[in-house]
Amino acid sequence: MKKTDSRANDVRRIKGSGNVFIDLGFEPAEAEVMKLRAEVMIRIERLVKAKGWTQVEAARRLGVTQPRISRLLKGKWEDFSLDMLLTLAARAGLKPSLRLAA
Repeated sequence: MKKTDSRANDVRRIKGSGNVFIDLGFEPAEAEVMKLRAEVMIRIERLVKAKGWTQVEAARRLGVTQPRISRLLKGKWEDFSLDMLLTLAARAGLKPSLRLAA
């Protein structure tokens, strides 16, 4: 007999913080950097798809290897620093900027 996970029927909702990484328990400063990295990766992925670039073409245009593009498109955020992602975004023709709020 297959055992079912009791959480499958749990319909409670908990209001999120607006940053999934904080909700997962990361320290707020680290969670903010992780959120920024994820946002930049998503934008690069969308651009690559919109342009119809293959991974090889994206790698050539962004100045990295095809396996690096593969990791980016698979969302392997732990493999990319924020500054590297901003560099790739700029090479892709995006205009990254940073705005700080108090």
